[in-house]
Amino acid sequence: KDIQYSIHLNSKQHYDNPKSNVGKQYCDVMMKRRGLDRPCKEVNTFIHGTKNNIKSVCTDTGGKDYGNGLRIALRPFTVTTCKHKGGSTRPPCKYSDNKSSRYIVIACNENKEPVHFDESIIVTV
Repeated sequence: KDIQYSIHLNSKQHYDNPKSNVGKQYCDVMMKRRGLDRPCKEVNTFIHGTKNNIKSVCTDTGGKDYGNGLRIALRPFTVTTCKHKGGSTRPPCKYSDNKSSRYIVIACNENKEPVHFDESIIVTV
């Protein structure tokens, strides 16, 4: 799937810093808390980085051109990827959690602000 998801930093879909302390079932709790469970969203990645560090990917100090209007971070971010375990797409949704370091790939607007997070591009450390 080559879908881009909104990453507006005031949106709750991808931003979680510091990582919320919700216990073992991080993804189950966070996907419900952020309203991503009606229907159960297949995949969602939470970025655990400061807003300024994420924004810096849109500048030459924090990111570089990745082609197709995208930019890749120069430094890795800690992220948690939540994947739906399958079954019904109706709540309660069950997710697997995968915490990793990734070079995030985002699209920026003309004001050098992140507007899309490309979930399909995974560049691991």
